Formats: sequence, structure tokens, C-alpha cells
Amino acid sequence: MSSKTVLNDTHRALGAKMVDFGGWDMPINYGSQIEEHHQVRRDAGMFDVSHMTILDLRGDQVRPFLRQLVANSVDKLKTPGKALYACMLDANGGVIDDLIIYFMAEDFFRLVVNAATRDKDLAWITGQAQPFGIDIKERRDLAIVAVQGPNARAKVLELLSPAAAQAAGKLGKFVACEADGLFVARTGYTGEDGFEVMVPEAQAVDFWNRLLAVGVKPAGLGARDTLRLEAGMALYGQDMDENATPYEAGLAWTVALDEGRSFTGRAALEAQKAAGAARQMIGLVLDEKGVLRHGQAVFTAAGEGEILSGTFSPTLGKAIALARVPAGDVGGAAEVDIRGKRLPVRVVKYPFVRDGAAQPGVLG
Repeated sequence: MSSKTVLNDTHRALGAKMVDFGGWDMPINYGSQIEEHHQVRRDAGMFDVSHMTILDLRGDQVRPFLRQLVANSVDKLKTPGKALYACMLDANGGVIDDLIIYFMAEDFFRLVVNAATRDKDLAWITGQAQPFGIDIKERRDLAIVAVQGPNARAKVLELLSPAAAQAAGKLGKFVACEADGLFVARTGYTGEDGFEVMVPEAQAVDFWNRLLAVGVKPAGLGARDTLRLEAGMALYGQDMDENATPYEAGLAWTVALDEGRSFTGRAALEAQKAAGAARQMIGLVLDEKGVLRHGQAVFTAAGEGEILSGTFSPTLGKAIALARVPAGDVGGAAEVDIRGKRLPVRVVKYPFVRDGAAQPGVLG
């Protein structure tokens, strides 16, 4: 039986089509996935992401523990509220999960991990944390509403008291603060500006309805997926997992090989960096009719690979994909096997879309 967020009845009342997602009953769309996608790119949309797992870590050894747990460096987090995107690795450098870490205080950090990986993440984090004497608390009392789009921040600020709106309005990207009892973070998974707001469950339905009242329209997981892919953002379980290192998943920027820090998977990453990763991530655009999908074979000058995430891009009007292929010069063209027929695709740099518009070279 699927778990339900506190907003489940609200989604159904709005006519949402519900699907199972990582064991949760979640809205895939409220009628038109493409309209919801455009709403976020052009104005403001909101997503229920309360299925994500929030973990509060407390203790005087939390920072040393996180220095060991993730490949990115938590030493970058110096100001309360500052956030860090990071990958949690196994000994072979494979990605157990990607997560966001918020620095709250020197003895208090907040983690947000993926819903589908909750059980294995909790087991891994708890086991790794044991020598550090850390208290780990799962915050199931908090819902999360992501409000995204060029007008998203202004819409959220309308709902806050003057003092809270002033504080939240000053937030830089990847920074959070407490505002009117809400945890407001300037983060997101769409490529648009906006906030991800952690709300006490008892207030979540009211907060959602107040957003509706100021013109923020609901969007489902379908639009969230097309938005994140246009923005070149990786999805755990498709673009990365334990069988790929950050170097092979287009996430080299999340690896900090800073001196004097030993993190799980570091030796494997150092060896791979020295030898050169055998695989790489590339972006693809299909100019012909057709849809690029997960699992399709890709043929490049460097060798054969496969599509990891693929979809029709509403913003571009073309199919796009992220693919993992052998390392080397792939050139500017490749082929994809779609139902036994090889179709030509262009190899492009991603993200495909930034600030609501196609990136240079994506449209040809």
C-alpha cells in the first residue's frame, strides 16, 4: 500500500491523476503535463515533494561525520542556512544517493534525501554515524512544497509577514532561513528560481491553498521530470546509482578532493581521475519526430552507450536526452536506436534550457 502525503486529498480534489512513485501515492499531473511545464517556465507552479526524507542530525561531531560521508566538502558551509548539493558514495565510488545538506548550526545539520532510497539511505547514514555519537531524527512532521518559476519567489513572499518576507527576499541561491515558522530555502529541481518550503504538516493544506489563491498553479511529477531534464539535472536511479561514479554521471563538480579529508569512496575516485573515467555523460537532441527514452542504445564515434533520461522537451519542441557513452571524442553527431531504426541525433552541451530559453547550440 502506497504512503500518502498530507496533501493527498487536496490533490484528488483538484483532479490530479495519481500514480505510485517510490512507494508514495503522488500526482503525475492535474490534466495537462505540458501546460504545467509551461506554467513553471513562464510564471509559477508548485509541487508537493513531501515524499522526500528530511533528516536532522545533531551532535558536536556532525561536521566531522559529514566530511567523511559525502564527496563534496561541508567545509564550504560557514553561514547558517547555507546549503550544499552532494553525493554519498560507497567504497567503490558508486553513488548511494544525492542529497542536499543545510548548515543550521555547528551541532545541527539538516539533510534531504530521495524518497525511493529512504530505507537504504537511513541504514547507511545510521551505520556510518555510529562512531560519531550523532542523534538522527527523521522529520515526518514536515511537508515540503516547491514553488518554482520566474514569479515564484514574489508569490511566496506575498504570504509572509513583512519581517519574514524581508528575510526570505534577501536569500541568495542555495540559502535557507526560518520565516513565520516555515523553513524557506532558495533551492529547486526545475532550473527556475523559487523556493522549497518546509511546512509543519498541520499548516500544509492551508499553505497550499493560500498559494492557489495568489495564482500559483499545481504541477505534478510529470512536469517536474521534463523541467529537471531540460535543466540538465540528474535523477537518481536513472542518471546515477551505485554503478556509476560522479565522474561518470556528469557530477564531477560535486567532488572536492580537498587535502586532509578522507571520505568514503575517495580512493576509488582518485584512481579513476588519474586513469581517466571510462564513461562520460553527453546531451542529445533529436530533430526528427520521435521520443528519446531510457534504455535506448546510442552510437557515437567513441563507441556504444545508452540513454539514461529522455523525454519530449515542451520548451524546445524536440526530444532531448542524457546518455552515458564511452569516454573520448564523440563528435557532434550520433545515432539512437528507436524500435530497430537508427535515427540521427545531435550531441550538445547541457543544460538544454536556462532562464526559460534554449541554450546556445541546442536548437541547431
